[in-house]
Amino acid sequence: MTTTAAAAERRPVTTLRDWLTRLADTDRLAVVKPGVSLRHELAAISKRLDGRKATVFPEPDGHPVPVVSGLVSSRGWIAEAMGVPESALLATFQHACLNPLPSREITDAPVQQVVHREVDLLRQLPVPTHNEHDSGPYVTAGLVITRNPKTGVQNVSINRCQISGPDRIGILILPRHTMAYYRMAEEAGEPLEVAIVVGVDPLTLLASQAIVPLDHDELEIAGALHGAPLDVVQCRTNRVKVPANAEIVIEGRILPQVREPEGPFGEFPQYYGPRDDRHVIQVDAVTHRRGALFHTIVGGALEHLMLGGIPREATLLGHLQRSFTGVRDVHLSLGGVCRYHLVVQIDKRNEGEPRNIMMGAFAGHYDVKQVIVVDKDVDIHNADEVQWAVATRFQADRDLLVVPNALGSKLDPSARDGISAKMGLDCTVPLSAHEMEFKRIRVPGEESVDPAAVVQPDASALLAALLGRNATASEGDSA
Repeated sequence: MTTTAAAAERRPVTTLRDWLTRLADTDRLAVVKPGVSLRHELAAISKRLDGRKATVFPEPDGHPVPVVSGLVSSRGWIAEAMGVPESALLATFQHACLNPLPSREITDAPVQQVVHREVDLLRQLPVPTHNEHDSGPYVTAGLVITRNPKTGVQNVSINRCQISGPDRIGILILPRHTMAYYRMAEEAGEPLEVAIVVGVDPLTLLASQAIVPLDHDELEIAGALHGAPLDVVQCRTNRVKVPANAEIVIEGRILPQVREPEGPFGEFPQYYGPRDDRHVIQVDAVTHRRGALFHTIVGGALEHLMLGGIPREATLLGHLQRSFTGVRDVHLSLGGVCRYHLVVQIDKRNEGEPRNIMMGAFAGHYDVKQVIVVDKDVDIHNADEVQWAVATRFQADRDLLVVPNALGSKLDPSARDGISAKMGLDCTVPLSAHEMEFKRIRVPGEESVDPAAVVQPDASALLAALLGRNATASEGDSA
């Protein structure tokens, strides 16, 4: 089955506006009263509704551009946007990563209906300030698109972008593909062309977080998720190509040899990323749709965690399954900020295998600091089930693996400049165990019970009648 045919059967969501309409039609969208403050109040409301409803904020602080938030705050919502059940979420994402569709360039795009060459970011865009100690307004849901100065191949990521002036943005760039492109440009004494794209559909957002080798354009993964090539258009002031149906694009250049203060900023571990001298974008133009929408992701909220977690799960699952055929599923837990704590479900065949899987997981992504390996009877998406496995199948003196002084996340405040310890817990049943030693209790027929078919309505009246009959029967016995 081709990617396109599969997507036709899936019927994925391909525009932000279609997704908002679906959320509204299913009572998962809240439209907030006009005039909410962009400083803290907007984020507070969005976070209070986190995971239950997405939010639309008309005229925030009187600005004509509405703000939207909380668009993909659960695994179920993301699977729904793909058109698949949750059980097929990772496989569908893996398939798209392995079968990208080249984008289709067009010349007349909705995202360029309005063009501002005189730039004043905070006047033209409603950029919120989220957390208490954030250093100012941040673009948090922008796809940062750059192009390899040598090959022209693009990269897509999401970076925190601080508004530092009317036409100036401070940006945190981690040591991955955007940094590699920037160093090529800086070594040549040139700025790196960049576009920040705000307001795309859920699947393009998710594709931006795919973990793929250098010179693999994530917009082509978005096309595969859509089942059709993504329409792109070249920016007005540089050669970067952006999604044609996006809401807003900020065009600019990452300046060579320039660093300015950026931060602090509330990050996904729910702590602040520190202030430091960071790279700087000089903004050359802003383009947008007529009646544009501005998407913001509240730092540390569910939308932030889900967008980072699911692509990492897909990558780690593929990585582990290439070496360990018994690996069935993986899950980056919410309590581990969808980055640091990995649960691996296996069909165990050999003793010692769980330790090898732990080491493979640590090598699969440097963010992973804890791996719990469980048997196939444990629901890894149920935190209570996982803790039950730790409680009943793990002994620290024989089942614990500790790896000191390894590379971890620089945003983990318990690490020391990114140097972290790794911990693995083997919570699998020994193959030599007696059959009944680890046999889970089970009530026959429990799974097939339909409470609606057996429970009577009006419990209060029924209870009163039962108590009355019992009292009468007791009096008769005593007589």
